[in-house]
Amino acid sequence: METALYLPVKRFLERLGFTVKGEVGGCDLVALSGDDPPIVVIGELKLSFNLELVLQAVDRAGAADEVWLAARLSARGKGRESDARYRNLCRRLGFGMLAVTDAGDVEVIVKPATTAPRRNPKKRSRLVSEHQRRKGDPATGGSTRAPIMTAYRQQALACASALAGGPRRVRDLRVDIPDAGKILLHNVYGWFDRAERGIYVLTDAGHAALKRWPQQPLDLYEGTKLERL
Repeated sequence: METALYLPVKRFLERLGFTVKGEVGGCDLVALSGDDPPIVVIGELKLSFNLELVLQAVDRAGAADEVWLAARLSARGKGRESDARYRNLCRRLGFGMLAVTDAGDVEVIVKPATTAPRRNPKKRSRLVSEHQRRKGDPATGGSTRAPIMTAYRQQALACASALAGGPRRVRDLRVDIPDAGKILLHNVYGWFDRAERGIYVLTDAGHAALKRWPQQPLDLYEGTKLERL
């Protein structure tokens, strides 16, 4: 599966000094440098080098400073990575090519252009924001079936965890979850219900979500003078 390529490519980019996270904004992986503003690298993963992989990269390229195409190295060396036409196409488009061996080693086939033009600054900004807001790296790049653990879903789960013990005031949740008010109000996942003005409870769907994605309990009252309801 494509997810098997994620960790080798992630380690490769981390050795170059990037912070890598999977499944960000529709990209298999997004890596940021520590610069300000950061260098944005997008990676797309496929089991083999093909036209669809190039087309995915073309679709993402406007938001990135670098784009890498990564695929498994063909067993007999007869894949597209050995096709001069395919390599030259990637060079002309400014894309890098990475081949991942069965042992998990990564070989650079083509280096990406050093100055790729950014034509979609809004999309780039959204990618950077999602990458920076997301805690840890909860989604494996190349995943297609499971719901993606976005920064928004992480915050919604934090709200659910806080409500697991009973009703809570929105203002109490904002101490640790600044966007709690918006998340509870919009209730995108159907996890919350308003008991009365400014007070929310967890629904059955919310309890089920916590069973699927267990959370560390939040002690919203530790070190504060806030009262429990």
